[in-house]
Amino acid sequence: MSQLEEIASGLSLLLQNLKCDFAEIRLTQGVGQSISLAMDQVDSISSGEVVGGSVRVLKNGSWGFVTFNDLSNIESFVKSAMDCASLSPSGKSGVAKYSASVKNFSTPFVEDLKSISFEEKFEIISKYNDIIKNSPKIQTTKSIYRESTGKYIYLNSEGTQLSYDRMHCGISLTAVAKDGTIIQPFHDSISGYGGFEIVRHREAMAERVIKIAIDMLEAEPLAGGVYNIIADPRLSGVFIHEAFGHLSEADFVYENESMRKQMVLGREFALPDFTVVDDGGIESLSGYIPFDDEGIAPQKTYLIKNGILTGRLHSRETAFKMNEETTGNGRAIGVMRQPIVRMTNTYIENGPYQKDDLFAAMDDGIYALDVIGGQTNLEMFTFTAGYGYRVKNGKLGKMFRDVVLSGNVFTTLKNISMIANDRQMFGGLGGCGKGGQSPLPVSYGGPHVFIKDVLIGGKQ
Repeated sequence: MSQLEEIASGLSLLLQNLKCDFAEIRLTQGVGQSISLAMDQVDSISSGEVVGGSVRVLKNGSWGFVTFNDLSNIESFVKSAMDCASLSPSGKSGVAKYSASVKNFSTPFVEDLKSISFEEKFEIISKYNDIIKNSPKIQTTKSIYRESTGKYIYLNSEGTQLSYDRMHCGISLTAVAKDGTIIQPFHDSISGYGGFEIVRHREAMAERVIKIAIDMLEAEPLAGGVYNIIADPRLSGVFIHEAFGHLSEADFVYENESMRKQMVLGREFALPDFTVVDDGGIESLSGYIPFDDEGIAPQKTYLIKNGILTGRLHSRETAFKMNEETTGNGRAIGVMRQPIVRMTNTYIENGPYQKDDLFAAMDDGIYALDVIGGQTNLEMFTFTAGYGYRVKNGKLGKMFRDVVLSGNVFTTLKNISMIANDRQMFGGLGGCGKGGQSPLPVSYGGPHVFIKDVLIGGKQ
């Protein structure tokens, strides 16, 4: 039994004897390591231990929340959380009921991160960095390896006792190409729950990063206008995460009257082939969770099924307030932060078409690939694709950069006319941001999708 497990063993009864509506304790102990390279330089190397926990208490409809680094006297922090909840005016908060569970989980892996020497970790990220910088047109690089290992324990007053031995790692590769006054960056990243096998044999990824960065030096900005587009799996995944997934988070819906009128269950949003899912139970992906930060098992939640809005994502509190079922989406970036409603692995399900069918259906349009960045404001969105190609009569033509797509998510969903059957999932070292909590590990994905009448800004 580990030190953390010994400490936790006496806390379950303490929680169950508290005179409150609900209480929980989260504990963690682990180690993180990071290596960052820039061209021929070592940008940074870091390694450190994380130890801490939190207590959250619900009493008379009000929360008390206390965090700590000292594991020697957790009972005093429980009392402080009780005092905080008792001193607050009576509130309207509550938690949806959920059956108690006692389980232990561990990340499956092929190569234990703890068995890999630092020298080997440094060698593999250096190898990828060498590939990226191997051109006179590359001005700078940024190559990062990051890992974390440790134990996470969750306990609550309902009798739930859960533990998770976590192992997560990944790499991020960036190349910045330059030709005269033209500067073009390109980036790719991969991470997940598993062992060192996640970052091995990524030479092709490094070669793609340098190739796209250099190719974009010759690409022209895409003229603004309205185009039919084919979005690749990464772009379709980011679109559904950013433009629709956040609208499906129940705290946003509950707090926003205009969105409650839009996000009515049973409303038709898209053609019958279109289905959107959030599923935290897919092992190895960055958004995988064996249980959320409120002790709820992840579920496969259909947000849109056969074109109809059928669900939304909940914490226990939002499920209580909206009188809906829990979904296992109460998540926090660490034990020092309170759980809020967050996505896990969010994706568009496969459709009935082959990828080639989408291109065969396009007389004139744009094939948009990858994502540089974007933003959303309620139902409005703007995304910058990594790059794109003209498509004429089903054939790829000239490469373009500065492919900036914008529009209304509900209109865009209606304009999706064909969905391929080649879904891919993505999740990098970054993550999702919300409520000051970032980066939270998530994954997103989808197949190729054909979207009619997309507004693209850019050079006129």
